[in-house]
Amino acid sequence: MTAMQPVTIHSRDNALLKDLRRLSQDSTAYRKQGRVWVEGDHLCSAALARGQRPAIAVFSESFWPLAPAEYAQAATKNVVIADALWPDISGLESPARMGFVLPLPVQQELDAQSPTVVLDRLQDAGNVGSILRSASAFGFTQIAALKGTAALWSPKVLRAGMGAHFALRLVEGLDAQDIDRLRVPLLATSSHQGDWLHRAQLPWPCGWIMGHEGQGVSPDLQRRASRHIRIVQPGGEESLNVGAAAAICLHASAAARAGGA
Repeated sequence: MTAMQPVTIHSRDNALLKDLRRLSQDSTAYRKQGRVWVEGDHLCSAALARGQRPAIAVFSESFWPLAPAEYAQAATKNVVIADALWPDISGLESPARMGFVLPLPVQQELDAQSPTVVLDRLQDAGNVGSILRSASAFGFTQIAALKGTAALWSPKVLRAGMGAHFALRLVEGLDAQDIDRLRVPLLATSSHQGDWLHRAQLPWPCGWIMGHEGQGVSPDLQRRASRHIRIVQPGGEESLNVGAAAAICLHASAAARAGGA
């Protein structure tokens, strides 16, 4: 199979270039366009490895002649953009030289039995992406994001997730009552009450609730939790970053599951 002959863009007024600029810079543009921009070798290779088929592959003009076949042949349409225009569509300090436009996956319903991470109004995109990465690594298959949580397919969350998006069922825009559809025990993280994580008998499958960076888990979700869990902190810090806390809790679930296998 030979590489698709590209369309070349040299004008800042090109409609596709404007769309790519919005996708790379506007955290919710993917909802309006129904597609997602992923930039750089790592995210693009992760998408291909998970069976994603890009609608458009985009290359800088200097990189196109060097593009590996797996990228040049991945999409039904290739676009080459003049090097001088590439910073316009890049969200990176050191812009990558290629990216994919992917169809936005159709949002699915919550799966009642899936091991789930519930995101309760987490606002930092880096935290959200990090939690998605931990969820995928530790065997959780579903993310349930309540309204007020950073947009899951935004460029910053995608970069922080490092490809985890393509391994997870992502459901966003939920209300607290939507979480009632889950039929797995819900564990709420807490800094001041509940069982110590290192002593707790953790159920599997389960749902971990990760709360807002400043306010923690909302009262509505706390009432829905079957247990509250806290992490021992002998160093005396008041609380942990929610991304770090999630990694610890999700790893503990994975370790308990492995130990019981």
